[in-house]
Amino acid sequence: MTQIELKKFLDKKLKDFNQPSFIKDDPISIPHRFKKKQDIEIAGFFAAIFAWGNRQTIINKSSELMHLMDDAPFQFIKGHEEKDLKKLLHFCHRTFNSTDLLYFISFFRHHYQKHKSLEQAFTPWGTDMEAMLSGFHRYFFSLEHVPDRTRKHVASPEKNSGCKRLNMFLRWMVRKDNNSVDFGLWENISPSQLICPIDLHVERVAKKLGLLEPGIKGWKAAKALTDRLAELDPKDPVKYDLALFGLGVIDKF
Repeated sequence: MTQIELKKFLDKKLKDFNQPSFIKDDPISIPHRFKKKQDIEIAGFFAAIFAWGNRQTIINKSSELMHLMDDAPFQFIKGHEEKDLKKLLHFCHRTFNSTDLLYFISFFRHHYQKHKSLEQAFTPWGTDMEAMLSGFHRYFFSLEHVPDRTRKHVASPEKNSGCKRLNMFLRWMVRKDNNSVDFGLWENISPSQLICPIDLHVERVAKKLGLLEPGIKGWKAAKALTDRLAELDPKDPVKYDLALFGLGVIDKF
C-alpha cells in the first residue's frame, strides 16, 4: 500500500469510527457524562487509568467509582471528609485497589487546591511530550507517604513505557474536531505534540499496515508510530488512533 493509499484508507476508517456512536461502548463514555471541566478531567483520568482488559468491565468499574463519589467527582475531591472515604475502602479494579485510590484522591485534592485544571500538571515540564509525561510522573508522586504499590499505575517514558493510558487521556483532553468524541478542553498542548496510545490492537494493526516495525517496544514504539502517522497529518497525527483501534477491535482487521 502506497503512502497515498494508506492515508486514504485510514482517513476513511477515521470517518467511520470518529462518530458519536463510538462513545457509548468506550471508556470515554465516562467523562462524557459530565459538563464541568474538572469533572471531565477527573472522570477521564480514572477511566483511562482503568483501561486495560474488557471495555465493558472498564466502563462498569469506572461507573462504580463515579457513583461512590456521588457522581460529582470534583466536588467529592474538594469537599470530602474522612468519613466519606470509608465507602471507597472496598473498591478495586484488577490490581488497582483502595490504597491506590486514596492516594489518587490525595493528589487531585492537592493539585486542584492550586490549579483550575489538570492541564497544569503536565505543561510546566517542557514542550516535548516525553518531558511532560516524565515531569507529570514526578509531580504525581511528589506527595509524602506514596504507597510503593501505587507507582505501577502511572507510567513514565523514563522507564521506556509506552504510557498508553496517559496518552489516551491526553488525546481525549487535547484533540479538537467537530465529531464529539474527544473533548478538546485544553489550550496549551497542541494535538501535534500528542503521542499515539498503543495497545495490543493498535500495535497489531499498525504492524500489519507497515506503520510499526517488529521488535520495537514501549516508548520507542509509541514515538515511532506517531512519527509515521505525522507523515499523514503532521498537525494531528494521533487522530488516527481512532482508526487503528477501530480496525483492530470493531473490524477485526
